[in-house]
Amino acid sequence: MRLYAGIDLHANSSHLGILNEDNRIVFKRKLTNDLGKVLAILEPFRHETEGVVVESTFNWYWLVDGLMDHGYRVHLANPAAIQQYEGLKHIDDQRDALWLANLLRLGILPEGYIYPKQDRPVRDLLRKRLQLVRHRTSHILSIQNIVSRSLGLRIRSNDVKRLDEDWTRDLFQEEYLFLAVDTSAGIIRYLGDRIKRIEAVVKSRVKLRKEFEGLLTLPGVGDILGLTIMLEVGDVGRFAEVGNYSSYCRCVRSTRISNGKTKGQGNRKNGNKYLSWAYVEAANFAIRSYPVVRRYYQRKAAKTNGVVAIKAISHKLSRASYYIMRDQVGYDANKLFH
Repeated sequence: MRLYAGIDLHANSSHLGILNEDNRIVFKRKLTNDLGKVLAILEPFRHETEGVVVESTFNWYWLVDGLMDHGYRVHLANPAAIQQYEGLKHIDDQRDALWLANLLRLGILPEGYIYPKQDRPVRDLLRKRLQLVRHRTSHILSIQNIVSRSLGLRIRSNDVKRLDEDWTRDLFQEEYLFLAVDTSAGIIRYLGDRIKRIEAVVKSRVKLRKEFEGLLTLPGVGDILGLTIMLEVGDVGRFAEVGNYSSYCRCVRSTRISNGKTKGQGNRKNGNKYLSWAYVEAANFAIRSYPVVRRYYQRKAAKTNGVVAIKAISHKLSRASYYIMRDQVGYDANKLFH
C-alpha cells in the first residue's frame, strides 16, 4: 500500500500526517522538532512511503536535509501557491499536514525549489552582506537628514562614509548632535569593514560558473552582484519562460484585472526579495555608468517617476539576464535599450 506523508513545520514543533492511497488517515501526531524522533516515527512506514511533503518555512533546512540523507523522497511545498477551501469551519495544524499529504497523493502539489545543500552557506553569507549594506544605508541617510535639517547643507554618501570624529566635531558644536552623528559614523565604518571582509571571502572561494559568466557583461552587474544572482538562481532551467523568471525576481506588477478593470492585487511578496534587490542595485549602477541606460531612465522618469523608472530598468535587466544564463550569450544593448 502506498503512503503519503505531510509535515506542517513550525518553529518549535511539527505535525505529521500520513494518508494511504485511498485517502484514509494512517497516522497523525504532533512532534517536537527533533530529527531523531521524526525519523523514528517514520521508520515503520519507510518502505510504503512514496514521498514526504515539508512546508517551506523559514527553518526547513534541518528537516529536509535530514530526511533526504536518510533516503526519503522529499517535496518542499510552496505555501504561497496552496490555498484550502475557505468555507471549511475548522482548520488546524493536523489538518494542514494531512492536506499536504493529500495534494501529493493527487499529484497537484505546488512545489518549491530545494536549493543544493552545499551552496547554501555562501548564499546565506551574501544575504548577510545585503543585511549589513541596508543597515549601513539607514545610518548614512540618518546622518544626511541630521546635517540637512541642522545645518541646511547636503552631504554626499561617500563623504558620510569618510566621516571621522574630528570632522564630525567641526560640523557640530552641540554635544547631543555630535554624539548622534559620531555614533552612526562609527557604525558605518564598522559595517563597511564587515562588508569588505565578506566580499573578500566570497570572491576568494567562489567563482562564477560557466553558464553565469555572461552576467558580467550586463550593465551595472559586477562580481558581487553576479555571484549574488548566480547563487540565488541556482538552476536557471527551473524557469520555463522569461516571464516566470522576472516574476520570481519581483519585477512584475501583481494586479488582478477583469473586463479591463483592476479587481485587486495578488501577493506582491511572492518571489525572491534578494534577486529583486540585486536587479534594483544593478539598475542604479547602470544609470550612473551607461549613457544609453541613463537616457532611458530620464525618458521614463519624465513620464512617470524615478521609482517606476528604476523598476522598469531592473525588469529589463532581469529579462536580459535570463537569456544570458539560459543561452550563454553576451549582453546586447540594441535588444534591450533600442
